[in-house]
Amino acid sequence: MTDTISKKLESKIDNKLASKSKRKHLEDGFKKGKVINEVLDKPTVMTLYKMITDHIIAYVNGSVSAGKESVLFWGVDENDIDIALKIYLVTTSNFKKREPYITGDPRFSNLKKGTKNLVYLWAKKEFRNLSQCYAAGIPVPRPLYLTKNVLAMDFVGKNGAPCKSLLTSEVDENDYNQAISIIKDLYNKAKLVHGDYSEYNIFKTENGLVVFDMGSAVDLRHPNAQEFLKRDINNITRFFNKRGISVDDPTILFEDIVK
Repeated sequence: MTDTISKKLESKIDNKLASKSKRKHLEDGFKKGKVINEVLDKPTVMTLYKMITDHIIAYVNGSVSAGKESVLFWGVDENDIDIALKIYLVTTSNFKKREPYITGDPRFSNLKKGTKNLVYLWAKKEFRNLSQCYAAGIPVPRPLYLTKNVLAMDFVGKNGAPCKSLLTSEVDENDYNQAISIIKDLYNKAKLVHGDYSEYNIFKTENGLVVFDMGSAVDLRHPNAQEFLKRDINNITRFFNKRGISVDDPTILFEDIVK
């Protein structure tokens, strides 16, 4: 019975996606159940289907990148505007390692047991962190929509290709100054510490740096906030120093930010 319902749902999604994308051929995404069978569970597929029927997105073009905890998809809305869909994997156990970034954050005190609850809370946390940053004028992808384990936000890139990260870009002193400025603004304006700030989580765009992967970010009242801040400063300082950029003393930077 369950298999029959699943097959009907997949067929319905395929038909819906096809009707929404007459002008574009989908070579990935939900075609032939590839994404459904290899990446997403059935509740997530139903969530995406509801986003289509609610006109949040028109269709999904396929996956862009994948990690242990989430997969990023290239979506398109009804105005042909690219949207990034970050889908947190409910089946992964890696989120258990993320509890220290939630426990102690007063904004998320009701942590229920179970992987699915932790994943949903993590998605909610990233959406809220992005919202705080965006409201404070910090360069992050603009959050658009959240439901369960699916986060929709601005796509930072063109034609389904994300912008390069600092890791894969040529960098200069201006990039270093921007990176440090972002850390300061996170702390003083958004009242957050990123918690995983590095060359892997910063885009280099035509208009400057954009920081992403905000799920680890904690409120300043978190008991480990200052330790996370020290680590963030050390990580980004080490990266630019290896690239031959003149950097400030991490200890002095830390004291300057928290004073």
